[in-house]
Amino acid sequence: MKYIGVNGVPTPAAEAVLSVMDHGFMYGMGLFETFRTYGGRPFLIESHLERLEQGCRSLGIRYALQLDQVVQEIGNLLRLNDLQDGYIRLTVSAGEGPLGLPSEDYGDPTVIIYVKSLELVDSQLYMEGKSLYRLNTPRNTPEGEIRLKSLHYMNNMLAKRELREYTHLRVGNYEGMQLTAEGYLAEGIVSNLFFVHNGKLHTPDIGTGILPGITRAFILELASQLELPLEEGYYKWDRLKEADEIFVTNSIQEAVPVTCLLEPEGGSYIVGNGKMGSITRLLIEQYRQKAGV
Repeated sequence: MKYIGVNGVPTPAAEAVLSVMDHGFMYGMGLFETFRTYGGRPFLIESHLERLEQGCRSLGIRYALQLDQVVQEIGNLLRLNDLQDGYIRLTVSAGEGPLGLPSEDYGDPTVIIYVKSLELVDSQLYMEGKSLYRLNTPRNTPEGEIRLKSLHYMNNMLAKRELREYTHLRVGNYEGMQLTAEGYLAEGIVSNLFFVHNGKLHTPDIGTGILPGITRAFILELASQLELPLEEGYYKWDRLKEADEIFVTNSIQEAVPVTCLLEPEGGSYIVGNGKMGSITRLLIEQYRQKAGV
């Protein structure tokens, strides 16, 4: 990564700095969005910016998002970093403030755009899928009414460390599944969860405290357009053992099938026939068609 966008200015990565008085650093007051480009164009950018703007309002961060300006800055950063397409992270940190917990709004946020190359994903990943570990680290509850994609990421990092303990000597692709304190399926460390049972698509309800993912919402929209039966609900881990298909979603890897379930106690369960299911395949094809791939 050669250049980072700092408040609209492309800045050499070694020179990009953040004030120690920034409340994003001090108190985690800030939000971010991650997404990718296809042919240089950020996919679902309008939805990402809408979620970011709504989150900023709820945190009292006064930041007016300009779609054209953001798209132009991303395009410039791609060129400066010698990339045609990239993994994008747009961060809005609250900005500088006093030591202590203020009650007033933040009027001068820090806006940072990171751009890095997309890792080449082997097509076999989509055919063979990931293994999904049931983690002991529970999903924490949202700080507010719904979960924001905030700078408070310790829960996810603890989950990632637990997953690493299970998989550091294994070969393959893995995701960790966090459950709520009540034992309901929540979400992956970096993904939302879907499963298919008897032709119906299921995903955990937002009420479980999961992040309302942009790709999750897009998959639900595609399913509705395809007239697939779908349900958002509260499910236990054992429901996944009955599933015909499972897949996880995020804005970088799109939708990836899960072909094996793993448990800390050693349990192992093959999903379907260990390959991508027909509904998963259909949704991935529709997703990529919409993305222009």
